Order: sequence, then structure tokens, then C-alpha cells
Amino acid sequence: MDSPSSPLQPTVDVSVFAASDLRAGTILEAEPLDRAHRPAYVLRIDFGPLGILKSTAQITVDHSPEDLVGRKVVAVVNLPPMQVGRHTSRCLVLGAVHGPHVGLLSVPDTVPDGTRIH
Repeated sequence: MDSPSSPLQPTVDVSVFAASDLRAGTILEAEPLDRAHRPAYVLRIDFGPLGILKSTAQITVDHSPEDLVGRKVVAVVNLPPMQVGRHTSRCLVLGAVHGPHVGLLSVPDTVPDGTRIH
């Protein structure tokens, strides 16, 4: 996992970054991922006009399902679907990874679901 002192990644063209569609969403459900190799949750996230998308996230060290429901998060919503066990992850929730810990990126509760992050 990355640490605060990890070297910078290679430079990318701004158009590559701009192609990522980051959106605010609210976690509606968080359930343990059955038979996962590493403990993880299946999240259902409301992105307003974009609908409800599913994601899997290895965030069990710092977050319980009860703490996650209702939380505003930031996710990339235009990645290709990824099969994780019997679940298809449709977005990638963003977080600051430090060792086994993940601090989820969030926005204020007043930000509407589906709002684009620039």
C-alpha cells in the first residue's frame, strides 16, 4: 500500500485526468462481501440522476456497515464494470490509503447526489 512518502506517479496529460468522471453519492446499503479473499463490503450508492450503482470496497478495518449508510462519498463512475465474486462493481469509491486503513473522500451533506467533482 502507498504511504505518505510514496514517490509521485508518472505525469499524465490533463486530458487523461479530465476523462475521469468523479461524482458525489450517498451510500444506501453496505453489506459484507461473501466469500471474499480479503474482507470487503458491497456498497449501493445513490448518484441522483445517474441512478444507484454498486461498488465493492476493502474498507472493513475502519468502517462498519452502520457507519457507512448515509455517508456522502466521492467515486469514479465511468470505469468499465469489474466482476468481484458474484457482484459487478460499477464505480470506484475514492479514499486515502495508508497501510490497512482507508480514509474515504467525502463532500458536505448539502452537495446533491450526482454532482460532478472537478
